[in-house]
Amino acid sequence: MKLIIAFFKLIRWQNLVIIAITQVLYYYALIHPIHNFHQSVYDPFTGTYFILLVISSLMIAAAGNIINDYFDLNIDEVNKPQKKIIDKHIKRRWAIVFHICLSVMGIAIGFYIDYKTSVFWMGLSNMVCALLLFAYSISLKKKVLVGNVLISLLTAWVILVCFFCYFSSLSCSGCNPAEWISQKHRFLRISFLYAGFAFIISLIREVVKDMEDMEGDARYGCRTIPLAWGVPASKMFVAVWLAVLIGIICIVQFYVLQLGWLWSMLYCLVFIILPLIWLLQKLFKAQTPNDYHLLSSVIKLVMLTGLLSMLFFKLYS
Repeated sequence: MKLIIAFFKLIRWQNLVIIAITQVLYYYALIHPIHNFHQSVYDPFTGTYFILLVISSLMIAAAGNIINDYFDLNIDEVNKPQKKIIDKHIKRRWAIVFHICLSVMGIAIGFYIDYKTSVFWMGLSNMVCALLLFAYSISLKKKVLVGNVLISLLTAWVILVCFFCYFSSLSCSGCNPAEWISQKHRFLRISFLYAGFAFIISLIREVVKDMEDMEGDARYGCRTIPLAWGVPASKMFVAVWLAVLIGIICIVQFYVLQLGWLWSMLYCLVFIILPLIWLLQKLFKAQTPNDYHLLSSVIKLVMLTGLLSMLFFKLYS
Protein backbone atom coordinates (compact mmCIF):
# COMPACT_ATOMS: atom_id res chain seq x y z
CA MET A 1 0.00 0.00 0.00
CA LYS A 2 2.84 2.37 0.85
CA LEU A 3 4.40 1.69 -2.54
CA ILE A 4 1.15 2.56 -4.32
CA ILE A 5 0.84 5.80 -2.37
CA ALA A 6 4.47 6.63 -3.14
CA PHE A 7 3.90 5.94 -6.84
CA PHE A 8 0.93 8.31 -7.00
CA LYS A 9 2.95 10.98 -5.23
CA LEU A 10 5.80 10.43 -7.69
CA ILE A 11 3.59 10.96 -10.73
CA ARG A 12 2.00 14.00 -9.00
CA TRP A 13 -1.54 12.74 -9.23
CA GLN A 14 -3.05 16.15 -8.42
CA ASN A 15 -1.56 17.62 -11.61
CA LEU A 16 -2.79 14.62 -13.59
CA VAL A 17 -6.30 15.16 -12.24
CA ILE A 18 -6.18 18.75 -13.52
CA ILE A 19 -5.10 17.50 -16.97
CA ALA A 20 -7.95 14.98 -17.03
CA ILE A 21 -10.50 17.57 -15.86
CA THR A 22 -9.28 20.01 -18.51
CA GLN A 23 -9.65 17.60 -21.42
CA VAL A 24 -12.95 16.10 -20.23
CA LEU A 25 -14.40 19.58 -19.65
CA TYR A 26 -13.25 20.69 -23.09
CA TYR A 27 -15.07 17.78 -24.67
CA TYR A 28 -18.19 17.97 -22.50
CA ALA A 29 -18.66 21.75 -22.45
CA LEU A 30 -17.28 22.84 -25.83
CA ILE A 31 -17.24 19.94 -28.28
CA HIS A 32 -20.29 17.92 -27.24
CA PRO A 33 -22.78 20.78 -27.86
CA ILE A 34 -21.69 20.80 -31.52
CA HIS A 35 -23.28 17.37 -31.98
CA ASN A 36 -26.54 18.70 -30.56
CA PHE A 37 -26.40 21.75 -32.83
CA HIS A 38 -25.26 19.94 -36.00
CA GLN A 39 -27.01 16.58 -36.18
CA SER A 40 -25.14 15.75 -39.41
CA VAL A 41 -21.71 15.96 -37.80
CA TYR A 42 -19.80 12.70 -38.07
CA ASP A 43 -16.90 12.41 -35.68
CA PRO A 44 -14.99 9.16 -35.15
CA PHE A 45 -13.00 10.87 -32.40
CA THR A 46 -15.53 10.30 -29.63
CA GLY A 47 -16.12 7.82 -26.85
CA THR A 48 -13.31 5.28 -26.72
CA TYR A 49 -10.82 7.30 -28.74
CA PHE A 50 -11.32 10.43 -26.68
CA ILE A 51 -10.81 8.42 -23.48
CA LEU A 52 -7.61 7.02 -25.01
CA LEU A 53 -6.46 10.57 -25.77
CA VAL A 54 -6.91 11.50 -22.10
CA ILE A 55 -5.14 8.34 -20.93
CA SER A 56 -2.20 8.91 -23.27
CA SER A 57 -1.90 12.53 -22.09
CA LEU A 58 -1.85 11.36 -18.47
CA MET A 59 0.80 8.71 -19.22
CA ILE A 60 3.13 11.16 -20.97
CA ALA A 61 2.71 13.70 -18.16
CA ALA A 62 3.25 11.05 -15.46
CA ALA A 63 6.40 9.81 -17.20
CA GLY A 64 7.66 13.39 -17.38
CA ASN A 65 7.07 13.89 -13.66
CA ILE A 66 8.98 10.70 -12.83
CA ILE A 67 12.04 11.52 -14.91
CA ASN A 68 12.05 15.07 -13.59
CA ASP A 69 12.16 13.81 -10.01
CA TYR A 70 14.86 11.31 -10.99
CA PHE A 71 17.21 14.04 -12.21
CA ASP A 72 16.18 16.36 -9.36
CA LEU A 73 17.30 14.03 -6.56
CA ASN A 74 20.14 16.23 -5.34
CA ILE A 75 18.17 19.46 -5.69
CA ASP A 76 15.15 18.01 -3.87
CA GLU A 77 17.46 16.85 -1.07
CA VAL A 78 18.01 20.55 -0.36
CA ASN A 79 14.66 22.12 -1.28
CA LYS A 80 12.17 19.51 -0.04
CA PRO A 81 13.87 16.48 1.56
CA GLN A 82 10.64 15.44 3.29
CA LYS A 83 8.93 14.97 -0.09
CA LYS A 84 11.55 12.74 -1.71
CA ILE A 85 10.08 9.58 -3.21
CA ILE A 86 12.90 8.10 -5.31
CA ASP A 87 15.54 6.35 -3.17
CA LYS A 88 13.32 6.75 -0.12
CA HIS A 89 10.27 4.73 -1.23
CA ILE A 90 10.98 3.73 -4.84
CA LYS A 91 14.36 2.55 -6.11
CA ARG A 92 16.01 4.47 -8.93
CA ARG A 93 15.91 1.60 -11.39
CA TRP A 94 12.17 1.17 -10.83
CA ALA A 95 11.65 4.89 -11.42
CA ILE A 96 13.36 4.50 -14.81
CA VAL A 97 11.26 1.41 -15.59
CA PHE A 98 8.06 3.30 -14.74
CA HIS A 99 9.18 6.25 -16.88
CA ILE A 100 9.95 4.08 -19.90
CA CYS A 101 6.76 2.02 -19.61
CA LEU A 102 4.50 5.05 -19.28
CA SER A 103 6.24 6.88 -22.14
CA VAL A 104 6.05 3.88 -24.48
CA MET A 105 2.41 3.20 -23.65
CA GLY A 106 1.45 6.86 -24.10
CA ILE A 107 3.17 6.99 -27.49
CA ALA A 108 1.70 3.63 -28.54
CA ILE A 109 -1.81 4.78 -27.68
CA GLY A 110 -1.21 7.88 -29.79
CA PHE A 111 -0.29 5.78 -32.82
CA TYR A 112 -3.30 3.53 -32.18
CA ILE A 113 -5.55 6.60 -32.26
CA ASP A 114 -3.92 7.59 -35.57
CA TYR A 115 -4.58 4.13 -36.98
CA LYS A 116 -8.24 4.03 -35.94
CA THR A 117 -9.20 7.63 -36.80
CA SER A 118 -8.30 10.18 -39.46
CA VAL A 119 -5.92 11.89 -37.02
CA PHE A 120 -2.45 11.15 -38.34
CA TRP A 121 -0.09 12.92 -35.92
CA MET A 122 -1.18 11.92 -32.40
CA GLY A 123 1.57 9.33 -31.93
CA LEU A 124 4.22 11.73 -33.20
CA SER A 125 2.86 14.47 -30.94
CA ASN A 126 3.09 12.23 -27.86
CA MET A 127 6.61 11.19 -28.85
CA VAL A 128 7.71 14.83 -29.19
CA CYS A 129 6.13 15.71 -25.84
CA ALA A 130 7.89 12.79 -24.13
CA LEU A 131 11.25 13.78 -25.63
CA LEU A 132 10.76 17.43 -24.66
CA LEU A 133 9.95 16.46 -21.07
CA PHE A 134 13.07 14.30 -20.97
CA ALA A 135 15.18 17.14 -22.39
CA TYR A 136 13.63 19.49 -19.85
CA SER A 137 14.57 17.19 -16.99
CA ILE A 138 18.21 16.72 -17.98
CA SER A 139 19.13 20.24 -19.11
CA LEU A 140 16.49 22.69 -20.35
CA LYS A 141 15.09 23.48 -16.90
CA LYS A 142 18.54 24.77 -15.90
CA LYS A 143 18.50 27.43 -18.64
CA VAL A 144 17.05 30.88 -18.07
CA LEU A 145 13.40 31.02 -19.13
CA VAL A 146 13.72 28.10 -21.60
CA GLY A 147 12.39 25.45 -19.22
CA ASN A 148 9.62 27.73 -17.95
CA VAL A 149 8.39 28.48 -21.46
CA LEU A 150 8.57 24.82 -22.49
CA ILE A 151 6.44 23.61 -19.57
CA SER A 152 3.96 26.43 -20.20
CA LEU A 153 3.68 25.49 -23.88
CA LEU A 154 3.09 21.84 -22.99
CA THR A 155 0.41 22.95 -20.51
CA ALA A 156 -1.32 24.89 -23.28
CA TRP A 157 -0.99 21.87 -25.60
CA VAL A 158 -3.19 19.84 -23.21
CA ILE A 159 -6.08 21.97 -24.50
CA LEU A 160 -5.01 22.48 -28.10
CA VAL A 161 -4.45 18.78 -28.73
CA CYS A 162 -8.16 18.20 -28.09
CA PHE A 163 -9.14 20.88 -30.61
CA PHE A 164 -6.82 19.69 -33.36
CA CYS A 165 -7.68 16.01 -32.86
CA TYR A 166 -11.38 16.71 -32.93
CA PHE A 167 -11.53 19.02 -35.94
CA SER A 168 -9.07 16.98 -37.97
CA SER A 169 -11.16 13.84 -37.56
CA LEU A 170 -14.74 14.98 -38.13
CA SER A 171 -16.82 15.62 -41.22
CA CYS A 172 -20.08 17.48 -41.67
CA SER A 173 -21.45 16.62 -45.11
CA GLY A 174 -24.92 17.99 -44.42
CA CYS A 175 -23.79 21.29 -42.91
CA ASN A 176 -23.81 24.71 -44.49
CA PRO A 177 -20.11 25.22 -45.40
CA ALA A 178 -20.00 28.90 -44.39
CA GLU A 179 -21.76 28.19 -41.10
CA TRP A 180 -19.48 25.23 -40.39
CA ILE A 181 -16.31 27.25 -41.06
CA SER A 182 -17.63 30.03 -38.82
CA GLN A 183 -18.30 27.49 -36.05
CA LYS A 184 -14.82 26.03 -36.44
CA HIS A 185 -13.18 29.47 -36.23
CA ARG A 186 -15.25 30.27 -33.15
CA PHE A 187 -14.00 27.16 -31.37
CA LEU A 188 -10.48 27.87 -32.51
CA ARG A 189 -10.65 31.29 -30.81
CA ILE A 190 -12.11 29.79 -27.64
CA SER A 191 -9.48 27.05 -27.61
CA PHE A 192 -6.61 29.49 -28.01
CA LEU A 193 -8.13 31.72 -25.34
CA TYR A 194 -8.06 28.89 -22.80
CA ALA A 195 -4.66 27.70 -24.05
CA GLY A 196 -3.33 31.24 -23.64
CA PHE A 197 -4.72 31.35 -20.10
CA ALA A 198 -3.05 28.01 -19.34
CA PHE A 199 0.25 29.19 -20.84
CA ILE A 200 0.41 32.48 -18.93
CA ILE A 201 -0.68 31.14 -15.55
CA SER A 202 1.66 28.16 -15.91
CA LEU A 203 4.55 30.51 -16.74
CA ILE A 204 3.74 32.59 -13.67
CA ARG A 205 3.65 29.49 -11.46
CA GLU A 206 6.91 28.13 -12.87
CA VAL A 207 8.78 31.34 -11.99
CA VAL A 208 7.21 31.46 -8.52
CA LYS A 209 8.30 27.84 -7.97
CA ASP A 210 11.82 28.81 -9.06
CA MET A 211 11.84 31.49 -6.35
CA GLU A 212 10.72 28.85 -3.85
CA ASP A 213 13.52 26.46 -4.90
CA MET A 214 16.39 28.93 -5.16
CA GLU A 215 18.62 27.34 -2.53
CA GLY A 216 18.85 23.90 -4.13
CA ASP A 217 18.93 25.31 -7.67
CA ALA A 218 21.86 27.57 -6.79
CA ARG A 219 23.82 24.74 -5.19
CA TYR A 220 23.57 22.54 -8.29
CA GLY A 221 24.20 25.10 -11.00
CA CYS A 222 20.71 25.84 -12.31
CA ARG A 223 20.30 29.14 -14.16
CA THR A 224 16.69 29.89 -13.27
CA ILE A 225 15.20 33.36 -13.62
CA PRO A 226 15.56 34.30 -9.90
CA LEU A 227 19.21 33.21 -9.90
CA ALA A 228 20.04 34.89 -13.21
CA TRP A 229 18.03 38.09 -12.88
CA GLY A 230 17.58 38.36 -9.13
CA VAL A 231 14.43 38.11 -7.03
CA PRO A 232 13.23 41.73 -7.54
CA ALA A 233 13.40 41.39 -11.33
CA SER A 234 11.71 37.98 -11.13
CA LYS A 235 8.87 39.45 -9.10
CA MET A 236 8.48 42.23 -11.64
CA PHE A 237 8.40 39.64 -14.44
CA VAL A 238 5.63 37.73 -12.65
CA ALA A 239 3.76 40.95 -11.84
CA VAL A 240 3.74 42.02 -15.50
CA TRP A 241 2.30 38.68 -16.59
CA LEU A 242 -0.27 38.79 -13.78
CA ALA A 243 -1.33 42.26 -14.94
CA VAL A 244 -1.53 41.07 -18.56
CA LEU A 245 -3.64 38.07 -17.52
CA ILE A 246 -5.99 40.20 -15.42
CA GLY A 247 -6.34 42.68 -18.28
CA ILE A 248 -7.13 39.99 -20.85
CA ILE A 249 -9.72 38.34 -18.59
CA CYS A 250 -11.38 41.72 -17.92
CA ILE A 251 -11.60 42.40 -21.67
CA VAL A 252 -13.10 38.96 -22.23
CA GLN A 253 -15.70 39.65 -19.52
CA PHE A 254 -16.80 42.75 -21.42
CA TYR A 255 -17.74 40.53 -24.37
CA VAL A 256 -19.25 37.92 -22.06
CA LEU A 257 -21.51 40.62 -20.60
CA GLN A 258 -22.70 41.51 -24.12
CA LEU A 259 -23.90 37.91 -24.45
CA GLY A 260 -25.85 38.23 -21.20
CA TRP A 261 -23.77 35.60 -19.41
CA LEU A 262 -24.05 37.33 -16.04
CA TRP A 263 -23.29 34.27 -13.91
CA SER A 264 -20.18 33.56 -15.94
CA MET A 265 -18.96 37.11 -15.42
CA LEU A 266 -19.60 36.96 -11.67
CA TYR A 267 -17.82 33.61 -11.44
CA CYS A 268 -14.74 34.94 -13.23
CA LEU A 269 -14.69 38.04 -11.04
CA VAL A 270 -14.90 36.14 -7.75
CA PHE A 271 -12.88 33.01 -8.53
CA ILE A 272 -10.32 34.24 -11.07
CA ILE A 273 -9.83 38.01 -11.20
CA LEU A 274 -9.93 38.74 -7.45
CA PRO A 275 -7.54 35.87 -6.57
CA LEU A 276 -5.14 37.12 -9.27
CA ILE A 277 -5.27 40.62 -7.76
CA TRP A 278 -4.59 39.06 -4.34
CA LEU A 279 -1.58 37.24 -5.81
CA LEU A 280 -0.28 40.48 -7.28
CA GLN A 281 -0.55 42.13 -3.88
CA LYS A 282 1.10 39.27 -1.96
CA LEU A 283 3.86 38.71 -4.51
CA PHE A 284 6.01 41.64 -3.42
CA LYS A 285 5.58 40.77 0.26
CA ALA A 286 6.75 37.17 -0.19
CA GLN A 287 10.19 36.46 1.28
CA THR A 288 10.48 32.84 2.38
CA PRO A 289 10.07 29.51 0.54
CA ASN A 290 6.82 28.99 2.47
CA ASP A 291 5.51 32.32 1.15
CA TYR A 292 6.28 31.31 -2.42
CA HIS A 293 4.80 27.86 -1.86
CA LEU A 294 1.53 29.46 -0.78
CA LEU A 295 1.51 31.64 -3.89
CA SER A 296 2.22 28.58 -6.06
CA SER A 297 -0.68 26.67 -4.49
CA VAL A 298 -3.09 29.56 -5.03
CA ILE A 299 -1.95 29.89 -8.66
CA LYS A 300 -2.70 26.19 -9.23
CA LEU A 301 -6.16 26.71 -7.70
CA VAL A 302 -6.81 29.70 -9.98
CA MET A 303 -5.72 27.61 -12.95
CA LEU A 304 -8.35 25.04 -11.97
CA THR A 305 -11.13 27.61 -11.43
CA GLY A 306 -10.24 29.21 -14.76
CA LEU A 307 -10.56 25.92 -16.59
CA LEU A 308 -13.83 25.12 -14.79
CA SER A 309 -15.32 28.23 -16.40
CA MET A 310 -15.72 26.09 -19.55
CA LEU A 311 -18.87 24.75 -17.91
CA PHE A 312 -20.63 28.02 -18.72
CA PHE A 313 -20.42 27.21 -22.44
CA LYS A 314 -22.47 24.11 -21.67
CA LEU A 315 -24.85 26.08 -19.46
CA TYR A 316 -25.53 28.75 -22.06
CA SER A 317 -25.39 26.54 -25.17
